[in-house]
Amino acid sequence: MLFRRLGGGLSHQCEVNRNIMEKFLFLIREDLSKLKQWNEEERYNAIREMDKWVKFLVEKGNYISGDALRICGSYVNKDQVLSDGPFIEAKEGISGIMFMEAANLQDAISLAQTCSFVQSGEMAIEVRPLMGVKDIRELGNEGRTTGG
Repeated sequence: MLFRRLGGGLSHQCEVNRNIMEKFLFLIREDLSKLKQWNEEERYNAIREMDKWVKFLVEKGNYISGDALRICGSYVNKDQVLSDGPFIEAKEGISGIMFMEAANLQDAISLAQTCSFVQSGEMAIEVRPLMGVKDIRELGNEGRTTGG
C-alpha cells in the first residue's frame, strides 16, 4: 500500500526479554498489477486511508519508520538482473515496508491486524522480528563474535 513516511528458524530465536520492546519489519504485500492500474484519485485515497492507520500506530508508540516502494526496480541474483518488475511471477508483491516496536511477536501480529486493508483482504502483512544485530558502523575495526 502506498503511504507516507511519518516519522532463522528455531522457535527460541523469537523469545527475548519481555521487558524490552522488540523491533519488527512489516512487509506490506499487495496485488502489484492492480496498483499499476490505479488512477491518481484511487492512489491518493489509499494513501489517506493508510495514513490514518500509520497515525494510529504513531499515537500508540509502535511506529518507527516506513515507506512505500515504487513498483519499478530490479531483481538481482548470481546469473541475471531482471528489471521489468514485479519480479516474481505471482500476483502479490511487496509494496511497502514498516519498522515497528512491539512487546512480542503476538503483539506485532495484533498491530498488523488493525490495518483496514488487511481486514478487507486487499493487503497482507508479513511480520518478521529483527535480530537486533549491532550496526556494522558501531563495530569499527573489531569483528563480530559468535554467540555462546
